[in-house]
Amino acid sequence: MTEQGLDDGREGLHRTKNSEQLESNHIERELSIPSEPRLKSRIMVIDDNSDIGLTLRMGLEINDKTMQVDCYDSPITALTEFRPDFYDMLLIDVNMPVMNGFELCQKLLQKDLNVRVCFMTSGEINIEAVREVHPLKSIGCFIKKPISADALLKRIRAELE
Repeated sequence: MTEQGLDDGREGLHRTKNSEQLESNHIERELSIPSEPRLKSRIMVIDDNSDIGLTLRMGLEINDKTMQVDCYDSPITALTEFRPDFYDMLLIDVNMPVMNGFELCQKLLQKDLNVRVCFMTSGEINIEAVREVHPLKSIGCFIKKPISADALLKRIRAELE
């Protein structure tokens, strides 16, 4: 896989990640943590389609300067890179290879019970049936793709309040 990242002027920080970048990104992330108090909402996007992840990241960060979005195109890499008490919200694609979004969510919540979760899908989903099978208290919302940047931003702000 190749990086689908975007140089947004923050030198040395690429926030669209795939499994081939794991080691170098760990070093870059450690160097990029600001020492002042956090003012941004940190969002982790996990979608096996890196173009969707990049589009979501750009839409959120351009329209709301208080959001910092990290994108992963591999649930395994996201699970490895995830740090407890770092992210405010997870946006997780439901249908991914190797590990579906619900399985990933369960594993991430074992590391951080307080992070909020929204699932994304381009297919139809029976939300009540999903809640019965996956009774996760952190599930905040289900987002139907495609979604406009404005609608996504409103949804995320509402979930973070």
